[in-house]
Amino acid sequence: MIRSLIVDALKPLNVPVSFQKYSGKDDTYITFHEYFETGEEYEDDEEKLTAHYVQVDVWSKNDYSEIVKKVKENLIKIGFKRLNEIDLYEEDTKIYHKGLKFYYLEER
Repeated sequence: MIRSLIVDALKPLNVPVSFQKYSGKDDTYITFHEYFETGEEYEDDEEKLTAHYVQVDVWSKNDYSEIVKKVKENLIKIGFKRLNEIDLYEEDTKIYHKGLKFYYLEER
């Protein structure tokens, strides 16, 4: 559910979006993974709310500012909360990398 939610939200960006790793040839792409999932609220010993902590990574050899802005807008629009973000540079591949962490609360 969470994977398709992210893919569908980012599809309009016209940038390849992959779960965990990308094996295509584009210079700009997005990967994502869930780094933590936990029960958030319970009723009668049944989980009613599940918290998903997700990292979305934008990779590019060019300026990715506009894509990052749209990633945030699109995910926030469907209920994700931005937690933090970091700018990185991958020396071995010579690619810029923006890591964005989000929180999403799913009702069961």
